[in-house]
Amino acid sequence: MRLNYVETGSADAPVVLLGSSLGADQRMWAPQVDVLAQRFRVVAFDHRGHGGSEAPDGPYTIDDLGGDVVELLDTLEVEQASYVGISLGGAVGLWLAQNAPDRFHRFALICPPSNPAADPQLWIDRAAQVRAEGTQSITDATLGRWFLPDFKEDLDPIREMLLDCPDEGYAACCEALSTTNLLPGLSTITAPVLLITADSDKSVPPETVVPLASQIPGAHLEIIENAAHLVTYSHPDIVNPLLLAHLG
Repeated sequence: MRLNYVETGSADAPVVLLGSSLGADQRMWAPQVDVLAQRFRVVAFDHRGHGGSEAPDGPYTIDDLGGDVVELLDTLEVEQASYVGISLGGAVGLWLAQNAPDRFHRFALICPPSNPAADPQLWIDRAAQVRAEGTQSITDATLGRWFLPDFKEDLDPIREMLLDCPDEGYAACCEALSTTNLLPGLSTITAPVLLITADSDKSVPPETVVPLASQIPGAHLEIIENAAHLVTYSHPDIVNPLLLAHLG
């Protein structure tokens, strides 16, 4: 699977991969890229079915999405990298930490859904809706979950990403989430993990993220106050220093 990606920073610097949220692409990392690129070779990629990546017919699985990232490392000829992922990208990060530990130094996982299969019908229904009506049918509701009402910055770039996302790619990634349960392997994770959650996240509620800190050996937890799901975009002043401190 060929993943679309954008590189920023020195080619000789340590590599950090950035994995996006469901419905978003590498453009969502605009508040982070320049900051991280001062220290790292930043590779922001699009999941399969998103952005400029290929969008084969679904359903997809978490194994597919995680395997794509390992294949991307091979394409880049990078033996080891660190990984930052949010939402769907956070779930992919949990999979990578369990299934490809030799390829990664550190993980920063932001609002990661660890067991979306606990409510599979939600994802199956959303996949069906998007296949029938397109991503425009879920865009307003998604923005309502991703940002608090008092967030006044321009959301047009995020809206545009959601509208640009291929319908089949979005739906097939919903189906991947509907069968994903990463809880059984948490205790096997050996890499240093930073967990970030938002106190008002309705997409991946903090009560589903906080317990992961005690299940992943040595994990560090940060809870961002007065924030909803897409904290990388709404609170970069808090998230960016946390990322820099963790990634080293």
